[in-house]
Amino acid sequence: MRELVLEVLNSPLEEFYQFLCKANEIKLRRFGNFVETCAILNAKSGSCPSDCKFCAQSSRFKLNVKTYPLLSEEELLKKALSAFELGIDRFSFVTSGVSPTKEDLKVIGKVIKRIKSERPGCKVCASLGQMGKEELSFLKSCGLDRYHHNLETSREFYPKISTVQRWEDRYRTVLTAKEVGLSTCCGGIFGLGESDEDVVSLIESLRELSVDSIPVNFLHPIKGTPLESANYLTPLKCLRILTAIRLSIPEAEIRVCGGRERNLRELQPLALFPANALMVGNYLTTKGRGLSDDYRMISDLGFKANLKLPHS
Repeated sequence: MRELVLEVLNSPLEEFYQFLCKANEIKLRRFGNFVETCAILNAKSGSCPSDCKFCAQSSRFKLNVKTYPLLSEEELLKKALSAFELGIDRFSFVTSGVSPTKEDLKVIGKVIKRIKSERPGCKVCASLGQMGKEELSFLKSCGLDRYHHNLETSREFYPKISTVQRWEDRYRTVLTAKEVGLSTCCGGIFGLGESDEDVVSLIESLRELSVDSIPVNFLHPIKGTPLESANYLTPLKCLRILTAIRLSIPEAEIRVCGGRERNLRELQPLALFPANALMVGNYLTTKGRGLSDDYRMISDLGFKANLKLPHS
């Protein structure tokens, strides 16, 4: 696999586009022409004790970011149901911090139960940090479909990005989520200064974990963070990374997430050749683009989605 990933990342342009076409063939054979969409809610923002160099929510950096405790049960429910009304396939609650408090976990559990009661077929996800078997089993019992927890980058490069949380604990959280029967969503963020070997290592770890969904984020540098001046990506490099993941892990869902607008630029449609899913709407602390733009992109490619535009 290592040789394949390095070849995709560094091949001459004409050879790379052959890889891209192969990735699209695999995607279409596995997932058809349907593009799954997901949306996230920054349910609890800021004041994170961790020091991830790319993150605006760390308390270590002085940024003008909204900070607030967990939203109320009614607010959480309303946001989720509104997303499902727009035809978004999955909705995820995301909280800042290393792990959730017992009180926050209880509130989110109640909301999941209410969503499942009102909209039984809807897919509910959560990204609440590192948790053990008891907490994850509780979420599963409430009706949670999928748990998300990123490795962020390779095991080798991770200490240069974060020193508070351990990479091994991230890996263990994903394993535990699988053990309790939850579907798993785990990926990373590219453009942190990682090497090609780090890309290989991260992909190998994701393949070991055999996760169901791989969210691919591209760094959107935020002023005030240590990586505010990072400039390691080009649109073509982003496309090479997505292609390498599809060829290496053909069975997994690949969803293009944060930073796609800034980094892929005019190549955004081509990202849906290897990827079969798209995060839509806003991200945690940065804005995404309008649903109508994503709907048009998907339909112009000849693909399909369940999106219903607000004016329809």
